[in-house]
Amino acid sequence: MNKLNLVSGTRPTGKLHLGHYFGVLRNWQELQDSDKYNCFFFIADWHSLTTKYSDTNDLQSNIVELTRDFLACGLNPNKSTIYVQSAIKQISELHLLLSMITPNNWAERDPTLKDLVRAANNSQTNSPDLTYGMLGYPILQSADILTFQGSLVPIGKDQEAHLELSREIARRFNYIFGIEFFPEPKPLFTTTPLVPGIDGDKMSKSYNNDIKIAASGDDTFAEVKKMVTDAERAKRQDPGNTERCKVPYPYYKILAEAEVLEQVKQECESALRGCVDCKKQLAGIMNDFFKPIREKRNSFSDQEIKNILKEGNEKAIEKAEQTLKEVRNIIKI
Repeated sequence: MNKLNLVSGTRPTGKLHLGHYFGVLRNWQELQDSDKYNCFFFIADWHSLTTKYSDTNDLQSNIVELTRDFLACGLNPNKSTIYVQSAIKQISELHLLLSMITPNNWAERDPTLKDLVRAANNSQTNSPDLTYGMLGYPILQSADILTFQGSLVPIGKDQEAHLELSREIARRFNYIFGIEFFPEPKPLFTTTPLVPGIDGDKMSKSYNNDIKIAASGDDTFAEVKKMVTDAERAKRQDPGNTERCKVPYPYYKILAEAEVLEQVKQECESALRGCVDCKKQLAGIMNDFFKPIREKRNSFSDQEIKNILKEGNEKAIEKAEQTLKEVRNIIKI
């Protein structure tokens, strides 16, 4: 059976949090281990520059830490190609060539661009509303996928519009040059559980409401203690409502066995347990779940990480150069 190429990446903005694990990494591992796909997982350091271009002091260390998270959460360099975006110069070459055929208004209407402008204005001092790099970001995203002949991109349903531009660019290239060369990458929709931050909002490093995958047991417990619960439960002896519980209970749904989940629900709603008790138990369950992941994470030295990336980069370059060699021939350049 011919395997389909699957491509996805993450920006190196620091250590990953639980939202990344349950929303992205666990799914990547399952796709990798299914043996149905050739998986290409990359560290999107060029993309990080679109909103962090004036703050690159930690970029290299972030790349190492992100790779450490990848490996700890089950990505296997013997099964997947794990690489750094900027090490694959062919991506930038394809980005340039694709930009020549992409109408400007296609890039301007892409929802990714609007998200980037908002992020940049929140993160930069005296930053412009729009940089040339931001405008080209959607085309660079397309080059990330098409350089590896990506047929599938794992995304949530809310990200479908972001992928459509890549499909349009692939279709336009094939039409202009009269050849069915690039596949039109299809979304591989993934169902991700609700992973709220400790304040009940979406978990995000920028909101300062996250719990890191790499957090120690004590740090995890400290963050769990801060979780907001049922705002209408004023006293310990008041019955709670798990449907109003903003944070702890959704994590029980993700991490706890069915009988534990039912026990928590019954004891909360009959006032047999308070929110403090609930958080203590959750922190223990969370630490037990992530203990082997954290131990594996700590087992890799920086040099081992760099060696793994070097090998992954070499594999990625080989595949990328095959694509670009054909693209140059098609364009006659």
